[in-house]
Amino acid sequence: MKIIIAGGTGFLGENLEKYFTEKGDQVYILTRKPKRSNEIYWNAKDIGDWKNVLENTNVLINLTGKSVDCRYHDKNKREIYTSRIESTHVLQKALDQCLNPPRIWLNASSATIYVHSETQVNTEENGIIGDDFSMNICKSWEKEFFAINNEKIRKVALRTSIVLGHNGGAFPKLKTITRLGLGGKQGRGNQMVSWIHIDDFCKAVDWIIQNEEILGPINITSPEPISNETMMRTLRKKLKNPLGLNAPVWQLEIASIFLKTETELLLKSRNVYPENLIKSGFQFAFPNFDLALAQLLKS
Repeated sequence: MKIIIAGGTGFLGENLEKYFTEKGDQVYILTRKPKRSNEIYWNAKDIGDWKNVLENTNVLINLTGKSVDCRYHDKNKREIYTSRIESTHVLQKALDQCLNPPRIWLNASSATIYVHSETQVNTEENGIIGDDFSMNICKSWEKEFFAINNEKIRKVALRTSIVLGHNGGAFPKLKTITRLGLGGKQGRGNQMVSWIHIDDFCKAVDWIIQNEEILGPINITSPEPISNETMMRTLRKKLKNPLGLNAPVWQLEIASIFLKTETELLLKSRNVYPENLIKSGFQFAFPNFDLALAQLLKS
């Protein structure tokens, strides 16, 4: 296949590129700072020469968007919003001009579109979508993505949970703080953590591409969410570090200022279930946290 990954230089993009390249597919990356022969310049908001590479492409994956791991002041909020909406909008404009557009377009979204929930399990069908900054970003993002229906292009919004891998994302940070004796629960610890191993993330994307009946919003997460307290306790046990200082909310609020992030990223309960993936027959290599952790620490 010929695959285009817009905004593909981050953690998820790098792993998807490796996964599909090893399968023998051609992968091109749209990026603001091209450095390699398969990287093509775009600014994620204007039509340019990059449009030509979309012609006769099999798959388009858009991962573009400013990281939410920042302080939510007005400037960052604006950039988080515009980076997602503008990139999605300009890709649609470019595809409208293609004679032979990609047969599938997968656009990033987030499992944080659902409300904070410690007991309600959110599926694509019955998930409760609320009203705050993060959820409204996701809603606007998906609204822009699904605004135009092109019969030639199957659209899938990837409502992805926290992705655990060796070379980026949350896991290296969790491992470090645990080894430093700071791996206790965050806040009350009963917030649910929806997560997925990076290998299953890549496999799920491939599965969606191959199965033409899958479309619309899809939860990309393991079938077994875990509480923050259980997750940290399991990590301490595997790393053989019994000391794990708890971090109450007031400490996290102070720390988040110095770390230039938001406590929501740790304290929001994401209780999400991949109902549509399961129904389609997808098999997880790492369905539970113990299996994922054993592989991550072994590697």
